[in-house]
Parts: sequence; structure tokens; C-alpha cells
Amino acid sequence: MVAKKMNPEKKVYGTYSNRDFNKPIPEFAFQEEGMAARAAYEMIHEELKLDGTPELNLATFVTTYMEPEAKKLYMENAHKNFIDSFEYPQIKKEETRIVNILSRLFNAPESSNFAGTSTIGSSESIMLALLAHKWNWKSKMQAQKKDISKPNIVFGADTHVVWDKFARYFDVEPRVIPIDSTTMVVNPEKLVENVDENTIAVGAVLGTTFTGAFNDVKKINSLLEKLKSEKGLDVPIHVDAASAGFITPFIEPDLEWDFRLSHVKSINVSGHKFGLVYPGIGWLLFKDGSDLPDDLVFYVNYLGNDMPTYTLNFSKSAANIAPQYYNIIRLGKSGYRNIADNMMSNARYLADRIAEIPDMEVVSRADHIPVVTFKQKEKCKYSLFDLSAAVRSFGWIVPAYSLPHNAQNTVLMRVVVRESFSRDLADLFLENLKEAMNNLSGSKIKGSGISSRKGHAVS
Repeated sequence: MVAKKMNPEKKVYGTYSNRDFNKPIPEFAFQEEGMAARAAYEMIHEELKLDGTPELNLATFVTTYMEPEAKKLYMENAHKNFIDSFEYPQIKKEETRIVNILSRLFNAPESSNFAGTSTIGSSESIMLALLAHKWNWKSKMQAQKKDISKPNIVFGADTHVVWDKFARYFDVEPRVIPIDSTTMVVNPEKLVENVDENTIAVGAVLGTTFTGAFNDVKKINSLLEKLKSEKGLDVPIHVDAASAGFITPFIEPDLEWDFRLSHVKSINVSGHKFGLVYPGIGWLLFKDGSDLPDDLVFYVNYLGNDMPTYTLNFSKSAANIAPQYYNIIRLGKSGYRNIADNMMSNARYLADRIAEIPDMEVVSRADHIPVVTFKQKEKCKYSLFDLSAAVRSFGWIVPAYSLPHNAQNTVLMRVVVRESFSRDLADLFLENLKEAMNNLSGSKIKGSGISSRKGHAVS
């Protein structure tokens, strides 16, 4: 969100009866004198209590729990500037290990020279991947002495907003394909129909933010193979696996969506989602180093070392790298699989219970990732936006939103079941959800037990 100019005369007042400071401080301008560390801490600490409780934020995919050892590693590395690999070579080595581990997890051929990088999150990863594909397209068109003024990118309306941002920021025509109103994901045929010689890449999503559904990457790949054989157009796929990349390989290893497919050239995944690391950490993988143009890699002589860098930023903390490597070696495949299985089980349990509520219809039942969405069966006295606000009174943060174009009249609520969302919390959420519905409708929902516990209690 863009910060706006505010009144410099507005004041912030102290807490605890001015015990630590006895006059207000300016809210939007520097004060002349400082204050005691305890006073500054208490003022900010008390103010931030007004934020929602992360563990009860069922809207977010982002990790809200790490083991104590991972937290310790996070803090031990927070003050290291990751870009300075000359001074901090070991944390850079851990990044290289993780890139290799994830490339192999996503079935990059051993015969390829796969490459990758850590990023602030999947948004940066997607920007970088699409820049690489734009550069490759431009080089190919220049070699054929063709016009390079009108690049386009093809993706569905079920993608993250970063795809639109890339198109606008980097002057690429976005060909946004409406979602299918029945499947609520983009139709592969509609995607490929919009591909031409100016298409830099086709986007596919493994776990949309709207419903958790998967694009049919294998089908998209097959259609692009056909297009290549018939028209000679060789267009890469970038797979946005931000949400599913740390789940699908462990619970659906035979699902073909990754580097096993011929046109999948790059993949992003969020370590701070089901990779189980605090925000922000993302990963970008290329099937082969040749897919990353040399022109986009900068070699910077910084503090005594000539370092390659491929990022949109420069300085960043090394805090997230060590916990990511910790999780990988601590959990192994079996550990990630066990956690994913448990989240999926709890999500499906929640979906089954919501399906028993007369007014509600479950739309997605955690088919691939632990996301449950539901809608109203018919018009009620209240909307899902009202219900979203009502469950907030119990501490739960559950979004209500409209689907993209072609299904914009469908309003859903979404619950992301993370590792910390236990079966007990699921039952508590269901009780609070039914109580909120009763309060809004003025009638009793059958089977609604009203708990004496409140939604902010953590079992």
C-alpha cells in the first residue's frame, strides 16, 4: 500500500498514565528528543496488539509457526547482509544447496545445468523468471530480424496480481484469459489459442489463491508441443508453484507439472508458505542455466569479491535462508509428507463439517493443497462479507471475496489450513462460525453448539 502524506501536527500519546513519558510525540514527523528504550518498546508493543493474531489468520498462506531451533537460526542470521557472500560465504553455500535440492525435487534432469536463486518471495521470483523469458524471446526475434516492439504474455485470470504488475512494469502486453465459471480455473485450450510468435511465456498456476485449484500444466504443455510441431512456435511455461511447491512433490509425486514437462522452463515456490519459514523467502528455479540470459546477471565487485547477482533488490537479510535449510535437513521428505498429510486431513475434515451446514456449499475440499472454500447456497439475510466481519469478533480472520471475470458473481470464503491449525481449532472455528451465522440470521442453525471458549483461545 502506498503511504500518503499525513498531518505532521498529529500526536501519539503514551500508555500507563504517562509513567514513562509525559507529553505526546509527533506521529508523522521526527521528535526533537528521544525517549527511554522501555517507553518506546511499550508504546509500540501495545499499539501492535491491535493487529490480528497470526495463528488465527485463516486468510494467509504464510507460515506463522517455526520450531524454536529454526527461530534461533533466524535471529542468528538476521543481521547478515546476504548479498555479501565474500564476508558470509557459508550462508551463500546453503542457498546453493537449497537450489540444488529443490531443482531435483522438481525433477530437473541431471543432464541439465539447472540454476536458481533465493528471492524475497514468489512475486520477485515471478518477475525475474518472466524477465528472463522476455530477454530470451527478444534475442530469438533479433536473430530472425523480427520486430521486438510488441511482446505479450499469456496467463489466466486465476493468477496472482504480480503477473499483471510484471506486464505493466516491463511493458509487455498481458493476455489475461477469463477463468472457466465451472472449474474456476483457466481453460488450457483458451490459453494456448492466444499464443503467437510474440508470446514470451505462458503462465500456469499450481494452487490458485482463489480456490487452491491447479491449472492443468500437463495439458498446457501438450498443447504447446502441438503448436511447436505445427507452427514452429517454441514458447516456455513458467509454473507459479508458490503454494503447492512444498506440498505436491511429497503427497502427489506422480503428478506431472514440473521440469519433467518439455516446455516448463522455470518454477517459483514460496519458502514462507508451506516451506514452513517466516516471510519473506521465495525460490526461483530454471531447468537449465541457458534459460537465464547472461545479460541479466550482474557481476558486482563488492567488498573484495566479484559476485554474480540476479535479483530486483540488492541488500537483504540472510535470516530466512538458514531456517529453510534447517527445515529441509530436519524434516526430510518424510517429515514434509507427514505435515502435508496432517494439514490435508484437517482441511478435509473442516470441509466435511462445513458441508453439513444447511446454508453453505463447499466449493473446494482441499483437492491438492489444504485450502477450503465455500459459498452460500442461496441468498440469505446476510452476505459472506457480513459473515467475514462477524467471525472477526471471535478473533478469526477469514476473507470473503468475489472471483475474477467470468465468475465475478460468485462470492467465496476461504480457509487456509496451516500446520498450526489443529483439529481442535477446527472444531472451535466451526462453533464460532455457526454462532456468527445465528447472530446474523436470527435463527438457530441445526447442530450448532455454542462453545464457552472464544476464538482467540489457542489449544
